[in-house]
Amino acid sequence: MSSPTVPSAPSSAPAASAAPPRAGAQRHTLAFAALILGGVGIGIAEFVTMGVLPQIATGLDVSIPTAGYAISAYALGVVVGAPIAAVGAARAPRRAVLVGFMLLFAVANAAAALAPTLETLVVARFVAGLPHAGFFGLASLVAISLSPPGRGGRAVGTVMLGIPIALLLGVPLGTWAGQVFGWRVSYWAVAVIGLVAALLVRLWVPRTPRDRTQSRRAELRAFTSTQFWLTLAIGAIGFGGMFATYSYIAPTITDVTGLPEFWVPIFLLVYGVVSIVGTWLGGRLGDWSVLRTLVLTGVGSALSLLVFFWSSSALVPALLTVAAIGLTSSAWVVGLQLRLMHVAGSAKTLGAAMNHASLNVANALGAWVGGLVITAGYGYRAPALVGAALSVGGLLVLGISLLVHRRDVGPRGVAAAGRETAGASEPREVSRVD
Repeated sequence: MSSPTVPSAPSSAPAASAAPPRAGAQRHTLAFAALILGGVGIGIAEFVTMGVLPQIATGLDVSIPTAGYAISAYALGVVVGAPIAAVGAARAPRRAVLVGFMLLFAVANAAAALAPTLETLVVARFVAGLPHAGFFGLASLVAISLSPPGRGGRAVGTVMLGIPIALLLGVPLGTWAGQVFGWRVSYWAVAVIGLVAALLVRLWVPRTPRDRTQSRRAELRAFTSTQFWLTLAIGAIGFGGMFATYSYIAPTITDVTGLPEFWVPIFLLVYGVVSIVGTWLGGRLGDWSVLRTLVLTGVGSALSLLVFFWSSSALVPALLTVAAIGLTSSAWVVGLQLRLMHVAGSAKTLGAAMNHASLNVANALGAWVGGLVITAGYGYRAPALVGAALSVGGLLVLGISLLVHRRDVGPRGVAAAGRETAGASEPREVSRVD
């Protein structure tokens, strides 16, 4: 990676100017590692509750559906926290805000571990969700600022690896620890990860100056953009397709595929592995073209969900299709993140954060619609069909977005939008490492 931009050095000191690039590259690698660790902690916090829900219900003496409020509370925190975090951090130094987000995250998860009642757990989970979108949003902007031109998509894909790594390793381990040692241990572990991430961000992420060109009013102006709302709708509707299927993957495997329960973790493991590959691929594709990435991965997601409606009845086809769903959907997430950062214009922080709010809306929408068709008696295969329809709905919104763009800027503008690449709206920043 390239070193930060600095004034030209005198020609009499060529040796002194040769060292910084390697040191800068090493520090940038450490910065990415710190940001990924923060993402891993957030990913575990988001999903581990699903794995220890029975233990929470028993420990707090409530029913499992009632304990599920702890899951919904976190999602609500993400949706509420995204605009608040983005607007509040508009002009603040990014590293300091990232450290603050991780500290709040750690304290909230510690409070969840100590919660004596379901009500206090729900409140703690809501607070833990508040910094989720803001952290990933600012981490994406920092990643782009540390990367060479033309590699913004790969940078964003790299920092977003935290979620698939959490799904692959952290969530299974956190679930196991919660089942063996008690559900509170899972939250204590997440709190520790948050504290370590805060420390490493403080030590390894370069210090960036306060962005005096940004303002809260400028960030809020993004909400007046038609393209901004259309892109949010692409994520909230289109990505709901994946959640419609993923939310009920366990009973689908046991009841439709006819496999024993021990196959469920294997399917989830495969999903986690290919999600890492998909996130990496989404970053690469984003450096080629953000809009083409959205079209290709959106179509791939819709097709793989449609195929799963039929392939779920047999082991090998079902496993391969789950892998395809994980690959396309994780790449789609990166494309959505990059698109929002572009259409938000000067509201870079808000655009980067709101993607995660829309994905949590997708989570709620997909799980709800999938549950409706199951309750209606259509069986556990039906959510895949509904999921494919939601993915197509997201693609239709993307089509509307392109039509609106064509109306506003004409055919040449549409052609330019098709070549839209990652990081186009994010300037290279002059940064220094403490």
